[in-house]
Amino acid sequence: MEHFDVVVVGAGISGIDAAYHLQTMCPDHSFVILEGREDIGGTWDLFTYPGIRSDSDMHTLGFGFKPWVAEKSIADGPSIMAYLRETVDEYHIDEHIRFQHLVRSAEWSSESATWTVTAEEADTGAEVRLTCGYLFMCSGYYSYKGGYLPEFEGYDDFEGQIVHPQEWPDDLDYADKEVVVIGSGATAVTLVPAMADDTAHITMLQRSPTYMVSRPDHDVIANNLRKVLPDAAAYEATRWKNSTLQQFMYGQTRKHPGKVRQKLLDGVREQLPAGYDVDTHFTPTYNPWDQRLCLVPNGDMFAAISAGKASVVTDTIDRFDETGILLDSGRHLDADIIVTATGLQLVTLGEVDFTVDGDPVDFSQTFTYKGMCYSDVPNLASSFGYINASWTLRADLTCQYVCRLLNHMTETRTQICTPRLRSEDRDMPMRPWVEDFSSGYFQRMLPVMPKQGDREPWLNNQDYKKDKKALRKDPVNDGVMRFTQVEAQEPTGFRSAVAGGA
Repeated sequence: MEHFDVVVVGAGISGIDAAYHLQTMCPDHSFVILEGREDIGGTWDLFTYPGIRSDSDMHTLGFGFKPWVAEKSIADGPSIMAYLRETVDEYHIDEHIRFQHLVRSAEWSSESATWTVTAEEADTGAEVRLTCGYLFMCSGYYSYKGGYLPEFEGYDDFEGQIVHPQEWPDDLDYADKEVVVIGSGATAVTLVPAMADDTAHITMLQRSPTYMVSRPDHDVIANNLRKVLPDAAAYEATRWKNSTLQQFMYGQTRKHPGKVRQKLLDGVREQLPAGYDVDTHFTPTYNPWDQRLCLVPNGDMFAAISAGKASVVTDTIDRFDETGILLDSGRHLDADIIVTATGLQLVTLGEVDFTVDGDPVDFSQTFTYKGMCYSDVPNLASSFGYINASWTLRADLTCQYVCRLLNHMTETRTQICTPRLRSEDRDMPMRPWVEDFSSGYFQRMLPVMPKQGDREPWLNNQDYKKDKKALRKDPVNDGVMRFTQVEAQEPTGFRSAVAGGA
């Protein structure tokens, strides 16, 4: 059975990020990346619907070590995939990836200080087993098997075509068709303007409105900085500017929600025809950033509405019928194609079955340590981004912390690291993984997600500034992460033959 110091699960943004940091910060550690699909990219390889793009700027969604130099800062899916491929090629990360290896289970043995990882080869169905000293889950937070689909009465009665964005057919012909997109999140807001020019008409059917903010898809300051500074310096400055602005704006939504709300709604009114019913269609009942804001690059959604090519209907669904959707108001929406942009199906750590010394792990009963490790689960971390900023900002910090942890274990000749509750932590309330975030896709999954406590380091901070200090500079050996030496049966990886405790 093959052994690696580290097994990374997933070859999307987080997995590529992990590979770079392992190579640069832990060059003496062997590692492999197990990817269940046929290609890198994760989200950006899976989703192929029209207009697929980032909803974060690429100066913060890009890697900290790899400047984004394209003119557009709000990038389309193919451009992001090209960036990821360039990164993989430049740093020879492809040499470490094993595609079509879908991880099914991971079993921890304290006796040998190893995880045994079982994967299934997608093309042959064969079982593959590997061992590793450390397991790094970079598999994202949603199921690749399929998106979330509510039960719609009459679903099978509809005689047209029903499509979920996670399973977009390459040959879908929507030219001159009546299209209804169900949903009001980032996917719907991307699809509607991207399809509007080709359809007979496209309608976004929403149960309730979402906050939307328009911004240019080019960062003028970033593009000008690159004219006078080296790419790396310009990128670093822009990354600082944008991450600081993100945190400032999020902070304002917490401190002054009413003022931010009004500013956002005023921005919407400015881009729609006079008299448009913004109160009904663009005014949510919740405060800004209680759910993620939807980005509208260059106001494209508003332009499509203003041109009469797209419309928004705010109502609830009674049922599907042969020709479209009957609403609870009695109105009928005719449709040739219905797109169910109804969200993701969240999962815990890649739908992998975990056991520790023979006992199944129920992550809903664990506390998160620094938002990446889990109480009483040894030698395991997962990469999970921010809900109020770009995913990669936190992925970068997570990778740096994992490498610091591995290097500490090498220096101290320890083989096991386990977050343990201190005596004063045992009465902590089990708070949700993320608080003050009411999006349906998140709320559906919170009961099975790990919990956070009410004190450091058992918090899942949504604060980039705090995390930079905690993950880059705070001591690794903090009295909560416990380090143990075991007697290794063979000198593999960073295990040593020293017995005792540290």
